[in-house]
Amino acid sequence: MKRRPLPLAAAMTACVALLLTACSDGSNDSNAKDTIAGADTGDAETSASPSTSPAETAQRPEVSLPSDLRTVFDDWKTGDATKDALLADVQGAQTATDYAVTQGSTKEPAISFYYRDDALITTTQWVQSFIDKGLTITGEIRYYDPQVTLSSDTAGSVRYCSDESKAFSKVRKTSEINRTAVTDDSFVLYNVKVEKNKQGVWQTTNGISARGNKACTP
Repeated sequence: MKRRPLPLAAAMTACVALLLTACSDGSNDSNAKDTIAGADTGDAETSASPSTSPAETAQRPEVSLPSDLRTVFDDWKTGDATKDALLADVQGAQTATDYAVTQGSTKEPAISFYYRDDALITTTQWVQSFIDKGLTITGEIRYYDPQVTLSSDTAGSVRYCSDESKAFSKVRKTSEINRTAVTDDSFVLYNVKVEKNKQGVWQTTNGISARGNKACTP
């Protein structure tokens, strides 16, 4: 799974493929699709460890994002127990990735808990790209309009959007925030594949993303 870059502030001379922040290599192809790895007020839930069913045997890792990064998962409940369990683990995967970036570590246990196969490899590489560039993320990211498809009792997919217009890259050493203008590329469409393991965890195995997709742009 690959992460597609977005525009970074002009002060930055190098660019890392940022999913949640505004970074770009200048090739602003908003319709391109890339493979990818893989929190509310009122109806939205702020990021935290997803709730689990008593029937599940796996203990979800507790992840707490730093105070300068907020993720919102808008309407990530359907009322269907199976779909909601799947969505909770996709939420957990996304939060785990955000957390690993802020911690500057590819060894966070939550990554290997929620990802496997190609998704685990490329998510680890993506987090490492932040570390190599000395960057982290700050601001607010909203994930919304999740649509679940179940292909079996242990496999499915989720299509959802993200709004990264209030999220930015930040230089780790200086805390300089690279603010950028909001464009269609601030909105991303995701399709991720998930499989349920023996412990009852819906792990992300692969997926695709498309920046500036009309299904997600205002």
